[in-house]
Amino acid sequence: MSNLFSSNQMRGKVIHLSPPQILALSFLVFIAIGTVLLKLPVASTTYISWLDALFTATSAITVTGLVVVDTGTYYTVFGQVVIMCLIQLGGLGLMTFAVLIIMMLGKKVGLQQRILIQEAFNQTSIGGLVRLIKILVIFTLILESIAFTILSIRWIPEYGWQEGMYQSLFHTISAFNNAGFSLWSDSLSGYVGDPVVNLVITALFITGGIGFTVLADLWYKKNFRRLSLHSKLMIVGTFATNIIAMLVIFVLEYANPATLGSLPLSDKLWGAYFQAVTPRTAGFNTLEIGDMTTASILLILLLMFIGAGSASTASGIKLTTFLVMILATITFLRGRSETVVFDRTIKQQTKIRALAIIVISILFIFLTLFILTITENAPFLMIVFEVFSAFGTVGLSMGLTGELSAIGKQVIILLMFIGRIGPLTLAFTLARPKKSNIRYPDEEVFTG
Repeated sequence: MSNLFSSNQMRGKVIHLSPPQILALSFLVFIAIGTVLLKLPVASTTYISWLDALFTATSAITVTGLVVVDTGTYYTVFGQVVIMCLIQLGGLGLMTFAVLIIMMLGKKVGLQQRILIQEAFNQTSIGGLVRLIKILVIFTLILESIAFTILSIRWIPEYGWQEGMYQSLFHTISAFNNAGFSLWSDSLSGYVGDPVVNLVITALFITGGIGFTVLADLWYKKNFRRLSLHSKLMIVGTFATNIIAMLVIFVLEYANPATLGSLPLSDKLWGAYFQAVTPRTAGFNTLEIGDMTTASILLILLLMFIGAGSASTASGIKLTTFLVMILATITFLRGRSETVVFDRTIKQQTKIRALAIIVISILFIFLTLFILTITENAPFLMIVFEVFSAFGTVGLSMGLTGELSAIGKQVIILLMFIGRIGPLTLAFTLARPKKSNIRYPDEEVFTG
């Protein structure tokens, strides 16, 4: 009888977690594991504090790329491999690897696992999720293998077989997962005009950031007209954003002697192109960000806030969220009731969700800015840039990361975590949304 009571008592203590809570908890667990591994003596060449190890582990699992200590000099090969594994885990998604393990064990993916995948990949239904995972893994292996081979051909003659292949592997994984970690202290500045490095690295992070649902859509349909509305918006939006950003940066930085001014025309074009596409959460740079004009930095802030695609290795509010709000605004200004694009109507619920994401994101950014302006002794623009980079899990910096105070590091750690799991996911994690069928009378509220 006492055993039965004890058993019932244990059942009463079972904690039921929602999918967003499980997703957030899984990230926290791997951050803790990564922190412990990076704190091991074998992981570093010199003493690294627990806070710096935590910062690096969080930056890696959230595929941000902000670093408080130089990755190539402060960490041993063991530590760098740990960072690489965290990047791959965080980029492809923890649920992806969980499903892979289940399938390798010959078991079926249950409803609970499918719901978790749905939450992790920001999908609207649980149909076709296992197929999406299979495509994702196959595509990742193929693309990373091709990129690794090309970069090895480029870097082996320069660094030798062992070092060249290792650099190629590290930067391939970091680029595809939009992490921005580099083993060189100046990132990729030494290759500002190198076509091979520019094309391979940008192809990796643009592909990784466009979204796995878009890649799966392209895989099966292979025709733009047959693609989903989401895929069409992502493809057109990515292309337009990158072209416009490149032209603007090229014009703004053309005569700047600290960036493009002293480079030949071909290198100017490569430099403008790379800096235009990297703020979409990639984190690499071939020009010194702190030397760019204020106008260019403001453009980069906007690009970092927007981010790339849903269900991708990137963060930010997501390009489709931004486009939905722009299209909804145009609809309002034209006096129409429905937002139509590519002969499809965007649901009202989608517009409300996009608005919620933007509002919650701005609130988190403002709160972080408020705290850091109190704790950090740095120019306001540097603090703003650091906050936007952390929220968008971009990894670009104007030089403030290594100078952050202990409180500043903790705040940025939290913001990187929020940026990766998504502000809306965090809101659902902390809150308990309740559905209600009760309707109340309408009444006018004056706005504007």
